[in-house]
Parts: sequence; C-alpha cells; structure tokens
Amino acid sequence: MITIHEEIEGQNGKPILLDVTYSERFTNQELVIFCHGYKGFKDWGAWHLIAKAFAEKGIAFLKFNFSHYGGTPASPSTFDDLEAFGNDNYSKQLKDLGAVIDWTETRFATNPHIHRQKINLIGHSRGGGLVYLKAAEDARVKKLISWSGVADFEERFPQGEAFENWKEKGVYHVKNGRTGQMMPHDFQFFEDFQTNKARLSILERAKTLQQHVLIIHGTSDEAVSLDEAMRLAEVVPFGETYFIQNANHVYGMKHPFKNADLPLQTQELVDKTIDFINQGA
Repeated sequence: MITIHEEIEGQNGKPILLDVTYSERFTNQELVIFCHGYKGFKDWGAWHLIAKAFAEKGIAFLKFNFSHYGGTPASPSTFDDLEAFGNDNYSKQLKDLGAVIDWTETRFATNPHIHRQKINLIGHSRGGGLVYLKAAEDARVKKLISWSGVADFEERFPQGEAFENWKEKGVYHVKNGRTGQMMPHDFQFFEDFQTNKARLSILERAKTLQQHVLIIHGTSDEAVSLDEAMRLAEVVPFGETYFIQNANHVYGMKHPFKNADLPLQTQELVDKTIDFINQGA
C-alpha cells in the first residue's frame, strides 16, 4: 500500500493538504476524490481506514482539506485558523476541488497504477452537496456519490431574526460540539452565495447531471434529513438511492477513531460505493 502526501495551493494562497492511497497490485485504477463536510477534515474519524479499504479493492482514494477549513499544516486536525474558517464559502470550495482535480491530471499523467481520466467524486454531508455542483460543471467527473449529502445550501443559512443579527454584526458563531470552539461565519458567506446562486443551487444543478449518481443516506441521520436524499433522488436523471438502516450521520464512526476495523454500517457504506464505482468500469 502506498500513500502520497502533498500540499498544493488553494484559494488566497492557503494550502490544500491531500493524500492519495493506492495499491501497486493494480494498474489503470479508478480514482476517488473525497470531499469532507462541515467542521470536518481529511483525517477525521475513520476516513483513513476507508481510504485503505478502497485501495485494497483496486480504487485509488484521494482525500484533502479545503483551503479554508480552519486547520493549518502544523496542526491539520484542529481548528487553529478560525479566521480562515470564517472567510470560507462555497465558491472557494469549488475552486479548491477544481485545483485538486487539475493536480491529479498532472501528477498521474504517467503513473501506470492510476488512470487520471477515471475520476469519481464522493462527498460527505456538505461535501455531498458540493460534488453535485462540481460534476454539473466539470465533464472530467465520471461518477459521483453523496454520503449523507445536503440538497440545499440556502436553507441552511440562519433565518429570520438570526439572519438579521448576522447581517448587522457581520458574523455569527456555531459551537463545535467536539472541541467546544465557537466557529465564526462572516456575512460574506451568504453574500457569495447570493452572488453565485445559480451556480450553487444543488437541486437545480443536479437536474443537469449526465453522470451516474449514487445517493447513500442513513435512516437515522440526525444532522441531514433523509428527506434531502429523497429530494435529490427526484431530480437526478441517472441516479440510484441506498439507505443504510439505523445509520446516523457518520455511519457509526467518531473522532478520534481508534479501532482497527470499520463499524458494520461504515463497511456497508464502503462496499456499496465500491460496487457502484465498479459497475461498467
């Protein structure tokens, strides 16, 4: 098993840390690019075990940190750069994902183990919404898979009085239940969405997809309603859904994750996704 660690430039000069895990036993492998979710990062929980599980089945797995996710190269698994977190927005994340895809085309141009034109996107939670947007505008994406993906970014912004307070003060905070930190969101987050609303409307963009889509959701997801999966399934032209019974938002994982084996629900998530990627490969 080989894991490549790289640092590339993201938005506003902020770094994107990434790693690619693959096996030398296979050639011409499919490549998965994984997008983490809100308050997440590439080394959260059992993502490393998931990467290994894909690689063992002959699928290279790339995971990365968005440039403004809130961590730093010196401390990538903590949120030491809350200024960057507050300045994040969906447009920056799309550009970061584009930069990662560009990097793979150059980095694996002559690598016999990874096929740079067999790119599959997987996104979890907020990242699950983002992959619909990217696939709709980038023909390099072959298939996409959303794990607990959101269907609408706009409805997740503060509403009513909370929105007016955000607009007046210029920032609102959300408590990170794991770290106890108050995570800032500058009002530019909403302004950027409004400016780029057509590009950032998940359900509308999902209607235009030419790729095959797999929508996976846990039936006991406490963070993103199962209804959001159903709304996506209604508009995706070439899609299928798979519901994991009694699974929560993270399929039984937690952070830190110290077990050597994946939880059963996570293993089911991985197996179904691998089967989907291999269909018609």
